[in-house]
Amino acid sequence: MPPIRYIGLLARAFLAPVFLALALLAAPAARAQEGAGTTENDYYRMETLPIPEGVVLEVGGLAMLPDGRLGVATRRGEVWLIENPTMAGGAPPHFTRFAHGLHEALGLAYHDRALYTAQRSEVTRLVDRDGDDRADRYTSVYSWPLDGNYHEYAYGPVFRDDGTMFVTLNLAWVGHGESLSPWHGWALALTPDGTMTPFAAGMRSPAGFGFFDGELFYAENQGDWIGSGYLTHVERGDFVGNPAGLRWTGLPGSPLSLRPEDVPDTGRPLFEVARSVPGLKPPAVWLPHTLMGISTSGLRVDRTGGAFGPFAGQLFVGDQGHSKINRVFLEKVKGVYQGAAFPFREGFASGVLRLAWGHDGSLFVGMTSRGWPATGPEPYGLQRLVWTGKTPFEVQTMRATPDGFALTFTTAVDPAAAADPASYAVTGFTYHYHAAYGSPPLNQERGEVRYVLISDDGLQARLVVDGLREGYIHELKMPGVRSASGQRLLHDVAYYTLNRIPDGDRLTVAVPGQATPVAPPPAGAPAESVMPASWGGRPDVTFILRPVPGLRYDLPAFDVAPGTRIQLVFNNTDDMLHNVVFTRPGRVAAVAEAAQALGLEGHDRDYVPDTGDVLFHTALLAPGTAGTIYFTAPTEPGAYPYVCTFPGHAATMQGTMRVR
Repeated sequence: MPPIRYIGLLARAFLAPVFLALALLAAPAARAQEGAGTTENDYYRMETLPIPEGVVLEVGGLAMLPDGRLGVATRRGEVWLIENPTMAGGAPPHFTRFAHGLHEALGLAYHDRALYTAQRSEVTRLVDRDGDDRADRYTSVYSWPLDGNYHEYAYGPVFRDDGTMFVTLNLAWVGHGESLSPWHGWALALTPDGTMTPFAAGMRSPAGFGFFDGELFYAENQGDWIGSGYLTHVERGDFVGNPAGLRWTGLPGSPLSLRPEDVPDTGRPLFEVARSVPGLKPPAVWLPHTLMGISTSGLRVDRTGGAFGPFAGQLFVGDQGHSKINRVFLEKVKGVYQGAAFPFREGFASGVLRLAWGHDGSLFVGMTSRGWPATGPEPYGLQRLVWTGKTPFEVQTMRATPDGFALTFTTAVDPAAAADPASYAVTGFTYHYHAAYGSPPLNQERGEVRYVLISDDGLQARLVVDGLREGYIHELKMPGVRSASGQRLLHDVAYYTLNRIPDGDRLTVAVPGQATPVAPPPAGAPAESVMPASWGGRPDVTFILRPVPGLRYDLPAFDVAPGTRIQLVFNNTDDMLHNVVFTRPGRVAAVAEAAQALGLEGHDRDYVPDTGDVLFHTALLAPGTAGTIYFTAPTEPGAYPYVCTFPGHAATMQGTMRVR
């Protein structure tokens, strides 16, 4: 998770008016799908579980019990048992508090007739000995040192089939990620009797992890040394990216000898650095920041055997900041995992943190947003995602081939539309691997789709693509693809991480193309960064703006007279990228939507769309930097919004310039 930002009552009062703007930001995507005839809700329906008054269900962990009850661990240190969580027969669920007094429980698992949770300093076994649905024995399975930093979260446990449990420990936050006490930034393996084995290092904020085909995968969040969120296959002795935890490799049991100073801070792509740093493992699948979310969270493999739709065997991955769930298809090429990430379902009530399968094949979604701002407006919640039985028109699988990609669709395509290379667009990119927080897209190049071969049944397409690069993420857009009945794809974009290009036969296609660098189109004109000479060396007024916790500006509004000459200084004292964009009255939601739609072009354009609704704007400022702009207030009185258009920020990071 990003560094926690505590939001008090005053801040919550401030946030309430922006929920309408949040709804407006969410609406365009739904309208776009409706224009094609379908919405996500036609295929996957959300149901909200009512929560009893007085229960603060800030979900930290979910576990389905054999008898159909749902266990819920909360950030408030409680564990609840919910009977009838599917609300069968229209009856409401029933809540029983099973345990309390824990310290921010951020995981829950059921194993061998007991519940296990990772609280801040230990894994705890919770047992009900007398059958009254209340834990009467709390046993510490294993504990680890703490420095006391608020960001030293602990997640899990997750059980392997042999009974071994795994936990992951977050780095502290001191202006950057730091491992202040042993094993923070690591995954640990624990036996049932509490014997600990250090398993892997290099984690920053490993909020989600689990098993796929018996192999451990974890989900990472953007931050220092982490250009974007991703999923990584984790084996014992791996170093997965952030070097802070390497300071403990000298302790007994460590499977690594690498030290923090052994990791070069060059800014080169991670897959390049991995060639010279022993044990450094690149991600299996990148989840591009702002394009697929901003805060990767819990993950679950679909083992429902088709009860959840046409994606059995694939991974579903939550995103806390964007209140959504993505889908991931994995394959193994030359012994290395890689695959594609697809959008799946957005619009959840709060920040999606935990997922759990119900016995009926529905997916329970546990949510929280306290301190971790999310696009979902509620502070917490519990929802259930149910497949309606209708099959969406989607790319079901995306595999690498020696000369491109092979797509399988859930329903047959229109062969003419799907065989047209102009129906597709491919762009390759990656990220810097450096100590700075996050990264813009790096080394963008467009590939060329030269030929598309459609199978006789219309369910498969083989794309011949020039310009593919090992180690790079490849964005595939498919706006021109149609189903045999004329439908658009429900989601027409995918992001494939190409760690290895497979061997094998290539299709013979004449006239090779070549990749071309991406030249970003111009953004809207910014305000002047140098004071106009006509001002005589002084503005009429100067305003200094800063971000504050909760994704807000410290100045929610200011008043000026028409035609006032304004100097605006924006000091980005936060640890995330921000800008300030002034819009025409009533157009803030449209501008924010257009900024989100910039996709890979967004960073190069400061996330400022080329639209007449933008009046003035700063550059996109990195953490710890500042920028100054000069502009003249409109002559027309009115309320002129200003907003941060970096994706995921616009719902709350707003203010108003009142011209009167």
